[in-house]
Amino acid sequence: MLRELDRETHLKSHRARMISGHLQGQMLKMFSQMIRPEWILELGTFTGYSAICLARGLKEGGKLITVEVNDELESIALKYIEKAGLQDQIIQLTGPALEIIPTLQETFDLVFLDADKREYSSCYHLIFDQVRSGGFILADNTLWGGKVLDSPETCDAQTQGIITFNETIKNDPRVEKVILPLRDGMTVIRKK
Repeated sequence: MLRELDRETHLKSHRARMISGHLQGQMLKMFSQMIRPEWILELGTFTGYSAICLARGLKEGGKLITVEVNDELESIALKYIEKAGLQDQIIQLTGPALEIIPTLQETFDLVFLDADKREYSSCYHLIFDQVRSGGFILADNTLWGGKVLDSPETCDAQTQGIITFNETIKNDPRVEKVILPLRDGMTVIRKK
């Protein structure tokens, strides 16, 4: 089913490289299975691959809330969430993450951050208090094709957003963190 989702994403999306894919999907599933979260928040659904992988580690009765700004992707994600039999565990919300996060009341065991790179730091600050002590935030694309090592062009707000986020995490004494060189970099952040 995930191969079918990957194929359809590549056929119907002009930014198919944004899909988590097999290696990262397996890693997300394993993280989730280790943590056994009751509540997961995913910021950036895309076509649903990562949501499906993360939801497979939920504890009995657990839920995953996934937020995607692009409403045109909602039907593809829903189709595969249903094929995976996870429609009762995954709640899809559509709209800007910075507007939706303040409306959420849950305490999260795991957050997967893979939305607009310009908003990573803002999302992190908004959601931090809703992550339980000992909970995890996984941030994707934190190596950003190696661009984080250079001074970004003034017009490259995505790269600047990742650099700012990485500095925020580096200097935050409330967390433990490590960057895994998986695909485009994934930062594992544990709230103390």
